[in-house]
Amino acid sequence: MLKRVVVPGLFPPPTYSHASVVEAGTRLAFLAGSVPLDAAGRIVGAGDPVRQAEQVIVNLGEQLRAVGSDFAHVLATDVYVVSGEPGVLAAVWEVVEASGLAVGPHSSTLLGVACLGYTGQLVEITATAAVPDVAEEEMEEVSPE
Repeated sequence: MLKRVVVPGLFPPPTYSHASVVEAGTRLAFLAGSVPLDAAGRIVGAGDPVRQAEQVIVNLGEQLRAVGSDFAHVLATDVYVVSGEPGVLAAVWEVVEASGLAVGPHSSTLLGVACLGYTGQLVEITATAAVPDVAEEEMEEVSPE
């Protein structure tokens, strides 16, 4: 079974869902990249990768809650930062560590990249999470139109 989830409190994605949940013994959620946009679609923390990382973490938390999961159930992440400077990547990683996301059985990749999808975007995090047993009706199902 596959459910695609669009989080009501986040900026509506143009052509993808915020998460996909697949039932395969353990239910897994494959989250779309969490980006530093507010609910109106505006970049938060223009020019500031640390502030953007903080917003990305907030948005990621919303995505996880929408599918019945949380930071403690994240299995893997990819952290993308528009920078080739190790100090900038380290500063973003400090935000990830402080969030509690890096605790537990979690694997992660930290990448410096040339650019990301939104103008002014400096940080993005994708995640895969286990979803503890919850009633299916608690997740908002969105079907492609």
